[in-house]
Amino acid sequence: MPPSPALYVRQTDEESGGGGSGRRASGDGSSGDWFDIPPKNASVERLRRWRQAVLVLNASRRFRYTLDLKKEEEKERIRSKIRAHAQVIRAAFLFKAAGERARSGTPALPTLPPDGFGIGEEQLTKMTRDHDFSSLQECGGVKGLSDLLNTNLDRGISGDDAEILHRRNIFGANTYPRKKGRSFWVFLWEACQDLTLVILMVAAVLSLVLGIKTEGIKEGWYDGGSIAFAVILVIVVTAISDYRQSLQFQNLNEEKRNIQLEVIRSGRRIKVSIFDLVVGDAVPLKIGDQIPADGVVITGHSLAIDESSMTGESKIVHKDQKAPFLMSGCKVADGYGNMLVTAVGINTEWGLLMASISEDTGEETPLQVRLNGVATFIGIVGLTVAAAVLVVLLARYFTGHTKNPDGSVQFIKGQTGTKTAINGAIKILTVAVTIVVVAVPEGLPLAVTLTLAYSMRKMMADKALVRRLSACETMGSATTICSDKTGTLTLNQMTVVEAYVGGRKIDPPDNAELLSSTASSLLIEGIAQNTTGSVFVLETGVVDITGSPTEKAILSWGVKLGMIFDDARSKSSIIHVFPFNSDKKRGGVAVYQGGDDIHVHWKGAAEIVLASCTSWLDADGSKQPLTSDKFSEFKKTIEDMAAASLRCVAFAYRLYELERVPNEEQRDSWQLPEDDLILLAIVGIKDPCRPGVKAAVDLCTKAGVKVRMVTGDNLQTAKAIALECGILGDANAQEPVIIEGKTFRTKTDAERDAIAEQITVMGRSSPSDKLLLVQALRKRGHVVAVTGDGTNDAPALHEADIGLSMGIQGTEVAKESSDIIILDDNFASVVKVVRWGRSVYANIQKFIQFQLTVNVAALIINVVAAVSSGNVPLNAVQLLWVNLIMDTLGALALATEPPTDHLMDRTPVGRREPLITNIMWRNLIFQALYQVTVLLVLNFGGRSILHLKNDTRAHADKVKNTFIFNTFVLCQIFNEFNARKPDELNVFSGVTTNRLFVGIVGITVLLQVLIIEFLGKFTSTVRLNWKLWVVSIAIAFISWPLAFVGKFLPVPTMPLGEYFGRCFNCFGKRDDRQLQEGSGAPPQVNGS
Repeated sequence: MPPSPALYVRQTDEESGGGGSGRRASGDGSSGDWFDIPPKNASVERLRRWRQAVLVLNASRRFRYTLDLKKEEEKERIRSKIRAHAQVIRAAFLFKAAGERARSGTPALPTLPPDGFGIGEEQLTKMTRDHDFSSLQECGGVKGLSDLLNTNLDRGISGDDAEILHRRNIFGANTYPRKKGRSFWVFLWEACQDLTLVILMVAAVLSLVLGIKTEGIKEGWYDGGSIAFAVILVIVVTAISDYRQSLQFQNLNEEKRNIQLEVIRSGRRIKVSIFDLVVGDAVPLKIGDQIPADGVVITGHSLAIDESSMTGESKIVHKDQKAPFLMSGCKVADGYGNMLVTAVGINTEWGLLMASISEDTGEETPLQVRLNGVATFIGIVGLTVAAAVLVVLLARYFTGHTKNPDGSVQFIKGQTGTKTAINGAIKILTVAVTIVVVAVPEGLPLAVTLTLAYSMRKMMADKALVRRLSACETMGSATTICSDKTGTLTLNQMTVVEAYVGGRKIDPPDNAELLSSTASSLLIEGIAQNTTGSVFVLETGVVDITGSPTEKAILSWGVKLGMIFDDARSKSSIIHVFPFNSDKKRGGVAVYQGGDDIHVHWKGAAEIVLASCTSWLDADGSKQPLTSDKFSEFKKTIEDMAAASLRCVAFAYRLYELERVPNEEQRDSWQLPEDDLILLAIVGIKDPCRPGVKAAVDLCTKAGVKVRMVTGDNLQTAKAIALECGILGDANAQEPVIIEGKTFRTKTDAERDAIAEQITVMGRSSPSDKLLLVQALRKRGHVVAVTGDGTNDAPALHEADIGLSMGIQGTEVAKESSDIIILDDNFASVVKVVRWGRSVYANIQKFIQFQLTVNVAALIINVVAAVSSGNVPLNAVQLLWVNLIMDTLGALALATEPPTDHLMDRTPVGRREPLITNIMWRNLIFQALYQVTVLLVLNFGGRSILHLKNDTRAHADKVKNTFIFNTFVLCQIFNEFNARKPDELNVFSGVTTNRLFVGIVGITVLLQVLIIEFLGKFTSTVRLNWKLWVVSIAIAFISWPLAFVGKFLPVPTMPLGEYFGRCFNCFGKRDDRQLQEGSGAPPQVNGS
């Protein structure tokens, strides 16, 4: 059973994006209102507020992957400038390109009509940009223009490599100049801007100067030089890590831009990258497509374009031969047609816009913002501790309480030289500043970016392209998935397996001999003309069919019935088209073959088309009235096919008087007649379930994620597939478990909210029904993931917490409204996304546990030692090395753990679940307490414990401090394994599969050995004998059995922050009652 959604109830402000009540998020020490943003559509005010509240040491690095609010405000201004000054900007780009060609010796591109073409680039671009209809007419209209461009309007260009290269050289490529990604040196410079590292570098320089002056260059450069080297090492490693992340994001952005589209070349429809489009290409357009370049309409049926992305006006513009110009970047809102490409790349306004606007649009995620809150809280504590250490150490130093290793006092008033005093004060300052470096977890929020970059790259291999970073982590909280049926749960490999024509079953369904000539000719006419697909016969005789899977199945059936596609289309002309509509579940076409009548053909959902019929065509091709008995018979046929998991499609037509057809000016608004239809045929299309879907659904159920099927298919078909996939467990399920879209739609808001929880299968649903279901589920507290492929799915994809569009069947509109694109349209890939979502959250928690353990231990050890003795066991260089292990290397090792099956044994991550769970607190306290205890005992009693009493005081202290440093680092390395599995006993499972983790641990151990054995001058350490190495390793090793035993200690289910909050409230109320009793006032009645 999936968990109760009450566990995941969202707060009101998360829905609205508005302010909250100033509550605090339990468990992570952050202000719940400041560091809490919704996963989608956060207001600018909210984004600005958390930036103001956060404690930052290096703003350029911390905010690198967040939204640049100033740039966002500038974008619209740039957009409007481009609309007004497109020609000026284009001229500037062309001038720059010409200059580069001149430098490289490449000849300039010709502006006059070049060889082989009757029109030049400039003339063509000007006509398209200005929408100059008179210039188009001078060229001879679209047909004349295509002749000038050597394009056949029906067959397109030949498409061989030489021709495409020639067109690209003459008219330009469909790419635009992009701002180069930031170089490594930029990341190096940003890493240098960390305030604490700047202070340390200044201190290192001063220490270097004073050291050389007092001790000479041979010995005096060690202190300052070692700190400088350590700082430079931290900067370089940080920059390399950040640069690698940046390259990953650049590669992912390239994938997002690389849209695949259909073009007609040599008479065939083939898929090419949008970047391979050239002037003269013929491109088919359908609802939801993005117009890939500027062009003109060749043919269009009810073609309507949404030009808001370019004009800024949200109105739909109808396109035809009188208004033929199309702008790149706009969307097809309705209808279908073909276009001729006339301008590409920077010769289009869309290309100019993309070239002018920086695409470095960062995006902060809710988890990233929450971690900024955690980092701020820890940073404030760290700064306070560092300030206290600085004051204590300076006070002890200048009052003569700080002693040298030989027992002599370091500072004697009136005797100690100024240089020596300043040098001593600088050393104390470097220790305090280094404590800040360790204490302020600057890398914590950036660990989210690291794990997201890693996850996004790996998810590409799992057939999921992430468009919105926050979707990665939100998917880990998903409690329900509303999935399409066709292509997601099924293979999308459709074939007609059953057919009823003339009131009888045709067996086999492609047996044309069983059809009357009347039925055959009408069916072939309807199949050939009422389609968005096409049939092309190759030279080898092989038939190549393109279109949607349903169209391909029907066209394939038509071919088997004897349809010759081009001949069938040439026998009649299309007058008007009603494109297939997901609300009406049907599409129609009016064709004229000659005479006084036209044929209006309809095709769509069988029961809906049947309901519009009043007659049917019998086996002899004669028209018969559709009686109630015959209607029931046909309905029973549809139900039987649906129960067998078949998609049922009906064909019908009617005659309509030619004189009643509106003229061309009024035809766009003409509604095709859809009553008094004559039923021609009913077919059943088989679309088998995908292999592995049942296992994926079972895995989701086990993980507490409820899978619901929302499909436009017949309810009986949906039910049969749902039973086969394991979504529906009871074959006798009734409403509301299985429900029709129109039934759900007609209910009140309250009724929909009440039954949404129970709905498992929704059939015959429209996109608006899907949207209503998503809204109802979100009101019930669910975190909803929705799949969609159509243009009309865009509102539901936008409304859902995670919108998942389909990469193969999905339209560009659906993809742009989605957060993640499922590249193979497979439900199993959706489940992999859930695993990755949970993995992101789990990896961040591992890193937090590891980093906080280091923070707590290092702070306590240094503070206690500083206050008690005036010396710290871990000096500045050593702390910088610890910081490198903890921050950059730790993040790389732990934030890149691949997901495990164990993640799917848990319930979804609650939105308000604290980042630091009770299990993490237990592990953290156990390890930190052990490390602090051992190291403090060694700090105060190390000389006797390590048998160093016979050594000189100075050497004994150096050996002791080296041993403490070595043991502390080894404890972190061993604890890194513990952090891998916070709630599992076996911390080594799967460790060998993560080569990066093993590599980083190996490098850390190797460098630690080098530091102790060979770099003592720099780190103020001495070599340790093998016995002390064994003892160090043994102490660190104990953290493993300690972690194992600790996991048997039960933890309360209530988060610690909430528990202490309640205790505080209880004490507060008790004190209030005592005050009231003491004053004789009547007690207040608690209305809650």
